[in-house]
Amino acid sequence: MPVILSHTSGVPLYEQIVEQLRSAILRGELAEGTQLTSLRQLARDLGVSLITTTRAYNDLAAAGLIANVPGKGSYVLAVDREASRAEAIRAVRDHLGRVVTTAATAGIEPATLHELLDEVWNEHRH
Repeated sequence: MPVILSHTSGVPLYEQIVEQLRSAILRGELAEGTQLTSLRQLARDLGVSLITTTRAYNDLAAAGLIANVPGKGSYVLAVDREASRAEAIRAVRDHLGRVVTTAATAGIEPATLHELLDEVWNEHRH
């Protein structure tokens, strides 16, 4: 699974790696037991520091998505897709709550919020 980084997005490189691998795991593109590219090889492939890839893999391990096995590599763990989806829904709801508060303070109407959501959705889905 190729990881594609943007050096101009403003999102830290390790976060981009985490998000792309997290998405692939949760969508089932990286199945349970799949061995991930080694930290050093991924760093070389992406042209980033070993610290960047190590932080990304450590974040994925902390989230319970992968296991880092010393001397062996990193492997995808079994994922409870229902629990992951429920957690994602809760996180999205929290973010939307902050967005609605900001919009209400600025006098932005719900129809405009819907348009903005569709616009952002389309930007990130292509």
